Amino acid sequence: MRFIPLSVPNFSGHEKEYVNEAVVSEWVSTGGSRVGEFEEKIAEYVGMPTAVACNSGTSGLHLANLVAGIGRGDEVLAPALTFIAAVNPIRYVGAEPVFIGCDDSLCMDPAAARAFLSEHCEMRDGCCYNKRTGARVKAIVVVHVFGNMADLPAFLALAKEYNLILIEDATEAIGTRYTEGPLAGRMAGTIGDIGVYSFNGNKIMTTGAGGMVVSNHPDWAERAKYLSTQAKDDLLQFVHGDVGYNYRLTNVQAAMGLAQLEQLEGFIAHKNEMHAFYTEQLDGKNGYRILSFRDGVRSNRWFYSLYLEDPRHERDAMIAKLAENKIQTRPVWALINEQKPYLANEAYSLAKAEDYRAKIVNLPCSTNLTREDAQRVVDLLLTL
Repeated sequence: MRFIPLSVPNFSGHEKEYVNEAVVSEWVSTGGSRVGEFEEKIAEYVGMPTAVACNSGTSGLHLANLVAGIGRGDEVLAPALTFIAAVNPIRYVGAEPVFIGCDDSLCMDPAAARAFLSEHCEMRDGCCYNKRTGARVKAIVVVHVFGNMADLPAFLALAKEYNLILIEDATEAIGTRYTEGPLAGRMAGTIGDIGVYSFNGNKIMTTGAGGMVVSNHPDWAERAKYLSTQAKDDLLQFVHGDVGYNYRLTNVQAAMGLAQLEQLEGFIAHKNEMHAFYTEQLDGKNGYRILSFRDGVRSNRWFYSLYLEDPRHERDAMIAKLAENKIQTRPVWALINEQKPYLANEAYSLAKAEDYRAKIVNLPCSTNLTREDAQRVVDLLLTL
């Protein structure tokens, strides 16, 4: 019986060729032409003037918080249902997250965010302050969970009304774009003040590890690049004008990324096809629901979520049974407000997040997942 992984890379393009060229050239670290070329190609793909390559989505989010001017004494609205790497960078800069629950897209619920801001905050001198803590609420970090676009028109309105910076964590959503409405044609990550992508090994396209920052503030992008390369003012004389970071992507990783980007639209088409297959085979059957994606959006459909509607299905028992049959699945993340570092932080409107945490099983969704393997997953699930 063949093992069916959850989400693995697809190296069916020019990866070996481009990486070998980088190795033969002996430019394998953060120098070399491929890094700049990858930045240019990503910027062109997402429709931004520039992009800044970094060594992970997490470092990209750290840079985003830094260049946005978020710091000690500030608070940031953040989703409770997401991977913890979306939130830790808030702490890196000395600020504190306030956790907000999700809507049915699994992304932060703008209605819950608005309720918190209107009921628990006040505006003073054009800035938003938490009435309980006295801290300035300075930003919102919106995560496009599993490639599902958050409700950005609503968050843009909130950001404008309460004078908040809007950070898009698009680490799971490269290629997701609006197809309808006032934001039609705009890509996830390019709509707020600053956005971040990830190219981790399990993402829809990968550089092994890596990320990219884009911003609607050219000076923010320029400063992110400066900080990511150890804040060098003089490359020859080793003069540094600030505390910088070793966050630059390597030339070898960029070479791999260029090959992956060439295939991204094909990867997205396959993801959409296989999500449609799971939906046809499982949605509304045997106590299951396949979670859909937002209307008016072409999503990359990075992850597929099986929602266990029938209480006879128990999440962890189902994951174990699938594993016994060499099918890898996983639950959605534990809520961040329940994690040890964040137990003291405020959290609001968590009912849906708690429900989805308890009842979601993420199904195999690799970009090279075959119809035969997906059918095997379906057949087993329909017997449980």
